[in-house]
This record gives sequence, structure tokens and C-alpha cells, in this order.
Amino acid sequence: MQKPEEGVAPAGLKPPTSSRKRLIVHVMYSFGIGGLENVIVQLINTLPSDRYDHVVLSLTTVSDFKNRITRDDVRFVELHKAAGHAFSLYPKIYQILRALKPAVVHTCNLAALEIVPIAALAGVPLRVHAEHGWDAHDPDGTNPRYQWLRRAYRPFVSRYVAVSKDIQGYLHRRVGIPNSKIVLIANGVDTDVFTPHAGAGTVVRDLPFDPAIHWLIGCVGRLQTVKNQPLLVRAFLRVLADHPDASERLRLVIVGDGPLRADIEVLLKDAGKSHLVWLAGARSDVADVMKMFHCFVLPSQAEGTSCTLQEAMATGLPIVATAVGGTPDLVADGLNGLLVPSGDEAALANAIWQLYSVPDVALKMQSANREKAISKFALSGMIVSYCRIFDGASLHLMERA
Repeated sequence: MQKPEEGVAPAGLKPPTSSRKRLIVHVMYSFGIGGLENVIVQLINTLPSDRYDHVVLSLTTVSDFKNRITRDDVRFVELHKAAGHAFSLYPKIYQILRALKPAVVHTCNLAALEIVPIAALAGVPLRVHAEHGWDAHDPDGTNPRYQWLRRAYRPFVSRYVAVSKDIQGYLHRRVGIPNSKIVLIANGVDTDVFTPHAGAGTVVRDLPFDPAIHWLIGCVGRLQTVKNQPLLVRAFLRVLADHPDASERLRLVIVGDGPLRADIEVLLKDAGKSHLVWLAGARSDVADVMKMFHCFVLPSQAEGTSCTLQEAMATGLPIVATAVGGTPDLVADGLNGLLVPSGDEAALANAIWQLYSVPDVALKMQSANREKAISKFALSGMIVSYCRIFDGASLHLMERA
């Protein structure tokens, strides 16, 4: 790769004033609302502030989601990239990295992977690439072009992070990355924030249903194809059609926004059931909303390790989910949730009805999920693993720790 010409460093971007801190530049396609962005927020808020400084570099835009970061010294850069590759931005990105002199560039998902060679050329010593899930245009990871791109950038990556065993296996078998370069770090959940409902006290703004009267089926996630919320809506409508009396109690709550909202609204209007569903949009009080649910449903076409699924587990909710990606690593069918095939409307409807109609089954899953979230997915474990990888520890030593 030809080295870009040196230019004037972007204003305000300088290395940390303390040589004792390691600067991490987190690179992603956009910094909006989502599970990946939530992990970045968790890392910045929780990694020791006396050891790490942070810059968030968005190839497109930075949203108000940045306000969830509690540190006041984090810098944000948005490049407003147009569709396609970021070729025209390469010189600017190179200048930014040369000015910042980060110890680590942390790229997330395929859209940011093309920045890794620029980071290598700019002299960044540690280049960590994390795969959190599949692209919406490649929900099962079989796209040959995307596999080729990952192979092409492979020599420039120092370490890979996979958030699920499914993704770890994909990187090794399909992309050809040695297992010695991949570390499995499951996403963590703050089990002090996401807790079971403890009775009266929690008030959720605009909630149109009464959890003491209605049985709330909940789903949280961006309304996009890979998350497949229309499947959940159709399954909900099927339950009501098969069990008309259930319409007195059953209600559906979908938290999140995105391009599928209009499709969902049409489905509900055509069925005459809009009044039984709350499309809550994007919320800043997800933990409180989840406390109102009686079960949580994840109807995705593909997943890495779902942050919202882990949050639902920490909240002590019984789960219904499609058996895709890393979800079977979290949900043991029949023990702490029910797994159904992806895209199977009838199976999803039957699973929801089972949890509703057999309360003892749901009750056992509640305690099992809370216990599993605390023991397996506590945020502290994720932070320790990222500390090691950002400090440059070898994967061999990480596995022994």
C-alpha cells in the first residue's frame, strides 16, 4: 500500500498527555443505538480510567447514544463516509492515527475492517478486530465476497475477538484465521442495572399496559431485517387467532426503531390489533421497561452474542429465541428458555403460548436465567478479558489466566 502524504493533524486530536496511559481508538461504521455500541460504552465506562484513554472514530456519524458514556474526556470523530469503501478517507484516517499515536486500534465488524491496514501503516502497534455479529446483507456468514475481504485484511490484524463460539468457528474454518489469534470474549451485562422486578416502585413513561393485569411479551432491538421483528408480530397474531380469549391479557411490547417499523405497523393495522401492541421506539430506560415484561422474545435471523438477550436473562425473564448464531450458547432449550427454528412462525407462536399457559415452566426459567447471567456473563469478566487483550497479552497467557 502506498503511504499517504503527511498532512496537518486534525485540530484537537493529540496523544494522551500521560505516557502511562494507553490510548485506544475504537473504530466502527456508526455510533448509534445497538448492541455493539453498547459494548463500546461499557468498555469506556468500565475500563480503568488511570490506564486507558479513548477516542471513538465513526466512519459515518455519532448519535446521542454517546451521552451514555460517563467519562468526560472521551473524544468523538465522525467522518460522514458515503456508501461503499472509504478510499477517499484513507489519507485523513492515516493523519488522525499519526496525530493520536494510539497504542491500540479496536475495529468492530466488517465495515470497519478496511481501516486495519491504515492503522498498520500509521504505526499502531496493536490492532484488535472484534466480530460481534453478521452483516444484514450476510445473515448466515456465507457471502463469498465478505469471506474474501476478511481473508484479505487478515495479515494486518494482531488479535481477533469473537463474541460467540459460532463466530469463533466461522473465523477459523471459513476465513482461515489460526485459533492462536482468536480470543472468545462474550459480551457482558451489568447485573446491578438489569435486575428482576421487585414490586411497586418502577414507573415506565408512556407504558399503555398494566403489568399487573396484562401479560407482556417483550422484544428489544433495532428494527432491521436481521432482527426479524415482523416474525414476532406474526407469531403474536397467530397466538391470538388460535386462542381468542388470550386477547384479554396478552400484549406485545417492541422497543427499538428502524426501517422495519412501517412494515410492522401495516401488519398490525391489517389485523386490527394495533391497540394490543406498543411500539415503544428507542428508549433510554430499557432496564426499567424490561422489568415490566413477563417473557422476552428474540426472533433474529442471525446473532453473535445478543446483549439484549443477556440483559433479559439478568432481569430474570423466561426466553423464547430462534436457535441461531451464539444464542444456543446462552439458552439451553427447556431449561432457561425455549429455542425455535429461525423463520418458523408456528413454532414461535407455540413457544410463546407454552410460557403463557404453563406458569410453572416460566417460573423455573426466571431464576435459572438470573443465576446464569450472574455466574457466566457478569460485566466484570468481560472487562478483565479486554484489559488483557488491550494490554497486548498473548492469547496463550490469556487462556491460562
